[in-house]
Amino acid sequence: MFTSRPTLQGTFGMVSATHWLAAQSAMAVLEDGGNAFDAAAAGAFVLHVVEPHLNGPAGEVPILLAPAGGEVRVLCGQGVAPAGATVAHYRGLGLDLVPGTGPLAAAVPGAFDAWMLLLRDHGTKSLADVLKYAVGYAEHGHAPVENVGATVETVRELFETEWTSSARVYLPDGTAPRPGRLFRNPALGATWKRLLDEVAGAGDREARIEAARRVWRTGFIAEALVRQAGRPTLDTSGEHHTGTLTADDLAGWSATYEAPVTYDWNGWTLCKAGPWSQGPVLLQQLALLPAELPPHGSADYVHLLIEGCKLAMADREAWYGDTGEVPVAELLSARYNAQRRALVTGRACDELRPGSPGGREPRLPAHARVVLDDASSTAPGAGEPTVARLSASPVPGEPRVGGDGATRGDTCHLDVVDRWGNMVSATPSGGWLQSNPVVPELGFPLGSRLQMAWLEEGLPASLTPGRRPRTTLSPSLALHDGEPVLAFGTPGGDQQDQWQLHFFLAVALRGPVRGGLDLQGAIDDPNWHNDSFPGSFFPRGTRPGSVTVESRMPADVIEELVGRGHRVTVGEPWSEGRLCAVARDPRTGVLSAAANPRGMQGYAVGR
Repeated sequence: MFTSRPTLQGTFGMVSATHWLAAQSAMAVLEDGGNAFDAAAAGAFVLHVVEPHLNGPAGEVPILLAPAGGEVRVLCGQGVAPAGATVAHYRGLGLDLVPGTGPLAAAVPGAFDAWMLLLRDHGTKSLADVLKYAVGYAEHGHAPVENVGATVETVRELFETEWTSSARVYLPDGTAPRPGRLFRNPALGATWKRLLDEVAGAGDREARIEAARRVWRTGFIAEALVRQAGRPTLDTSGEHHTGTLTADDLAGWSATYEAPVTYDWNGWTLCKAGPWSQGPVLLQQLALLPAELPPHGSADYVHLLIEGCKLAMADREAWYGDTGEVPVAELLSARYNAQRRALVTGRACDELRPGSPGGREPRLPAHARVVLDDASSTAPGAGEPTVARLSASPVPGEPRVGGDGATRGDTCHLDVVDRWGNMVSATPSGGWLQSNPVVPELGFPLGSRLQMAWLEEGLPASLTPGRRPRTTLSPSLALHDGEPVLAFGTPGGDQQDQWQLHFFLAVALRGPVRGGLDLQGAIDDPNWHNDSFPGSFFPRGTRPGSVTVESRMPADVIEELVGRGHRVTVGEPWSEGRLCAVARDPRTGVLSAAANPRGMQGYAVGR
């Protein structure tokens, strides 16, 4: 079949990332003798520089890793709510929702420590070797993609009047970053160089990495982050607030390893992060599938996947969180999903229908059934979008570059596999340039992930000190017959596990291309998403029955979906999904990779 690009194949190493500079920097590390984990860390720090509207060092990242010959693990780079981040505190400020921007929305930053643990425990390169690519682009500049400047323009007034430290970085001469003109962030480059100087005498490779973790948690970086959290900042509530992050919060938190949640399907084992993430939604969507699927891409097929997604997302809202009491086994059990599957009919359902795993009664937040209108999402910097760009979209969190002053953060992704069989999948996010003012001494902002927690006591996802906010971040790693074969993922907030399901089924059910998995064909397939569940980002809310499809979907399929009661918005032809993927055939050692053509910046590279 014709694809936008070839599925790459080789034997040395493969990288797929949402920005070509990150992909090529990671590949340079592989060429220099590094392994997949070294390469992923280097690529991630480059993403902080070249996609600052999509992620930053003070954001978060879940990482799935499969060391050659070892067990798949999850490395959690999602920080917790600070000790002072209580429902009572936020309610006392007159808030019903955590603001979508500003220091009240900041969790303990998690991304940096996670990358340091990955590098320490599984990498081979020094911290200086890994950071040099990011330092180079920050100091000497890079030609930014269009969306960096477009995002800055949407918050220009905010930067110029309130977040002036951000204006100094992103509007240095009154002009937003633009393609063809080098953009620099010297403050960020200086931060990493100072960090490297401070740890240079700490000892061997591992000791220097540990010293860098201490600098982040208790040194000059921590001090600057805490100062920033204490500065009154205009946020999406329309008021100035200070945050709750303290030195003790930073000093007391560390990234952690944990076992993945898994599900077996047709010879595959899918591995995901736990219910503090959105990961199990992909697994439950698989569990909801019938034994025989309708023809791929047909109206029956699309309808089935949409309706299954609604059920899994309703369960996410009722049951997921960082509580230790989430009934994951029951949510993925055959008996439970047979009962849930019976709810799917030939008509679209607009109701939010969580189930009762183990006989438990579901409880939804009061805000869960708030229906958004077209004017609901206008606060600068709030939310996380799809990547579709429509003039009149019903999608919550849709980016509107220009016009109403609203902009949203999104996410990045990268996957790496090396010649030894090491494999990693990561979805860095948060710490967006539009989430908080730039910390003047550091060159990057705090994050805003706490906006995903509810200000209502007793829910699995209630704002609770020491707990991780339930995120949408959802990298994937798949085994076939027990061997790691495929790493994949996408940005896109609530859409991530919708787009990934369609991709995975296309990969798993199609015949081979050039003897391997059809990664590029599966990425290129027309995709879609629905919004019949509470959005995870400020101002939250739902759009019952809303389905957005790419215009490349056959007209007869769209017509039949409308006839079944779906409220269909037809988007641009290449607008749904930003998937990346790498694969390894354990029988032959052949590696492969593919990347999303949408947005014209994701690339795969390898040999």
